[in-house]
Amino acid sequence: IDLIFARLELPKVPDELELRENTLLKNLDETCIRSLNGSRVTDEILRLVPSIPAFRTSLRCIKLWAKRRAIYSNVMGFFGGVAWAMLVARICQLYPNAIAGAIVSRFFRIMHQWKWPQPVLLKPIEDGPLQVRVWNPKIYHGDRFHLMPIITPAYPSMCATHNVTQSTKKIIEREFGRAAEIADHVMIGTGKWADLFEKHDFFIRYRYYLQIIASSDSSERQLKWSGMVESRIRHLVSKLESVENLALAHPFVKGFDKIYHCTSDQMATDVMHGIFDSTSTSDKNSTELSQNGTEPATVRDIYTTTFYVGLDINPRD
Repeated sequence: IDLIFARLELPKVPDELELRENTLLKNLDETCIRSLNGSRVTDEILRLVPSIPAFRTSLRCIKLWAKRRAIYSNVMGFFGGVAWAMLVARICQLYPNAIAGAIVSRFFRIMHQWKWPQPVLLKPIEDGPLQVRVWNPKIYHGDRFHLMPIITPAYPSMCATHNVTQSTKKIIEREFGRAAEIADHVMIGTGKWADLFEKHDFFIRYRYYLQIIASSDSSERQLKWSGMVESRIRHLVSKLESVENLALAHPFVKGFDKIYHCTSDQMATDVMHGIFDSTSTSDKNSTELSQNGTEPATVRDIYTTTFYVGLDINPRD
């Protein structure tokens, strides 16, 4: 559960309070406005779709597809949950009487043909009573660089996909193309929905991979450190995109956690540098030593999170 807190300038919060009114945002700091925006965006999406049951069913399908194809991650430069919800809501608006299966099919065809960076909007961007920034590429220079803008419908409107890089854009478009072809075959009876949800091929797709290891000696420190490293990987990907002959840098959507039980400082150093030959991921080292009649060695736990970036490299002339 993401538990979000925001302080409203009200003496008490009535049970029937709706967060729709923009006047509720007056005199709030930016953190509280952003916190409220999560709930306000969700409510606004549900108000703007013609059929909530069709929207929910098709969104579950699209989210499952995105997770299976490893393109569901805002922090890594793909689309997060709210972005997928807004894309599905837009297709529901275009086809108000369609059932979920038809929405899913049309979703992939339209998204595959979408003329990015034309923004996806559920309603016109509105002005409000606050001196806060609203997404506007004509005014804000940084907004012009958003590659696949999907704009939140609640005031103040923001871009939910500002993390997208050139590489992740190519990957998302490639997946839209694959899915559109499969959905077309399903609609004419020559394909099946199961093909859509085939697992990604990230770990066999590329010849070269970049491995990033974040390591700590306690679980508490590792949680903070690995999260910080994860949040910076899309910046690394952006830098890699400027490297000559590198066609694509594809970050995997999540890291892999492991605990290594090291019986010497050298083992611990090896683990931190990605050398895992002499280490154990269970307590078997100390158990075997005890069974041999000797004192068990001191075990030092090293916590690691490993991230991967697939590299598509063009050969030099």
